[in-house]
Amino acid sequence: MADQQLRNEMAKYNFAGKLYTKFQDELARYGMSVLRGWMHSGYIFTLTASRGFALHPSDSELEELRCDSDAREELATMTVALALPRFREHALIGGRWRYEGGANLSTYFMGACLYVFPNEFRKRRVQRKKWMRQDFRDAVTRDPDADHISNPAVLVLGNMRVREDLERADDRSRAIVALTIDGYSQEEIVELLDETSIRAVEGVLYRWRIKEQGRMRKKG
Repeated sequence: MADQQLRNEMAKYNFAGKLYTKFQDELARYGMSVLRGWMHSGYIFTLTASRGFALHPSDSELEELRCDSDAREELATMTVALALPRFREHALIGGRWRYEGGANLSTYFMGACLYVFPNEFRKRRVQRKKWMRQDFRDAVTRDPDADHISNPAVLVLGNMRVREDLERADDRSRAIVALTIDGYSQEEIVELLDETSIRAVEGVLYRWRIKEQGRMRKKG
């Protein structure tokens, strides 16, 4: 009922002015905080799925949101920024929020955020793949770094130039081996190259290593 009284008071000024600005700022801070927490725990994907938005985050995406505060901040900022005008138009001006419904204004606002978040997450997913593809292009055009020497693919070749060996490989093998050398996990490679499974990636790496080992034995 207190929220209903607040809503009626803001309605007198058409949901504008100092009172609404203060309310909006507090709502935005609350929304940012809750969204960051939901992303950190991964619970946000359970909530969006319950509303019909099954995002199926990969392990690497979950790990990014758990460990990267900047990623959580960016997604929370965009989600709140887009949810606020939607909330004002539909919940407040349109009268869809009513205290009889049992949810307070902040809870109702989080519901609005859950309808915005899936699209923002998908946008980031597309952008993330673009970044990964750029990293891949860099990986196949530069010499392997010394700190990758512990990688099995590099150890197989010893002191041979990895780039020269990749030039002999087919496009699929070249992409998988280059990303492996550059430190990507097999799960990330599956996602980036649209491979069918981790086992398929392992098979490509295995065959490539066997082939290169055979070449080395022939050369003595």
